[in-house]
Amino acid sequence: MLFTSDRGITPADAARAAEDAGFDSFFVPEHTHIPVRREAAHPGTGDATLPDDRYLRTLDPWVALAMAAAVTRRIRLCTAVALPAEHDPIALAKTIASLDHLSGGRVTLGAGFGWNTDELADHGVPARRRRTVLREYLEAMRALWTEEEARYEGEFVKLEASWAWPKPVQPAIGVLIGAGGTEETFRWIARSADGWISTPQDTDIEQKVLLFNKIWREGTPEVVALAGRPDREVLARWADAGVTEAVFGLPDRSAEDVRAYLARIADLIF
Repeated sequence: MLFTSDRGITPADAARAAEDAGFDSFFVPEHTHIPVRREAAHPGTGDATLPDDRYLRTLDPWVALAMAAAVTRRIRLCTAVALPAEHDPIALAKTIASLDHLSGGRVTLGAGFGWNTDELADHGVPARRRRTVLREYLEAMRALWTEEEARYEGEFVKLEASWAWPKPVQPAIGVLIGAGGTEETFRWIARSADGWISTPQDTDIEQKVLLFNKIWREGTPEVVALAGRPDREVLARWADAGVTEAVFGLPDRSAEDVRAYLARIADLIF
């Protein structure tokens, strides 16, 4: 995962370096903007303080992944997390379907409810309704991705019968939800998504995956865990518990530094 910014390695260089090093997926985040004055506390700091100024400098995730798609052939193109509620769902469905079409079916949508409710407010999203907004947007986008004449009726989205191509190459765009691992969140995911992305605040991943699997409907959910230092023993325990993918953060440094960092991680885990 590269917390993209206007400094350091580009998403295209980072994705190509990750693919060359043998990794399976490349993740980028999203913030359209950060209001200077806000009431929303960052989940990591507990107040208005931001842990990193990259929050102010984040690149558009779909532009970043399109650049990455152009220079890679195998690696999956993912968000951790995007904020669909901050977009027009019809236009966003077109963007994601186009990227999936042009990349040969490599897109995974990691979405969040949005901790920064002041950011959401600037997009017209009521803080207490953000989960409902996200559910409707995902349902409307799925209709556009899969139906020949797509239609949707909800509180926040109304779509008359419409044509929309291209359709994604994949039968379904996978949707993962990045949020704190609580029973409430897992029940929301079980109804409306395909899997869970942990947060930096989540501890005891094995126990949370056990709870998630008890709540899950049928089959096995996708579980993406944000990893810290590479540790084969921890990764093995996570795999046994049901974690399907571990994600390591990349520094926004020079391409040379990032390639060296990827090589060190690869040596430890492959």
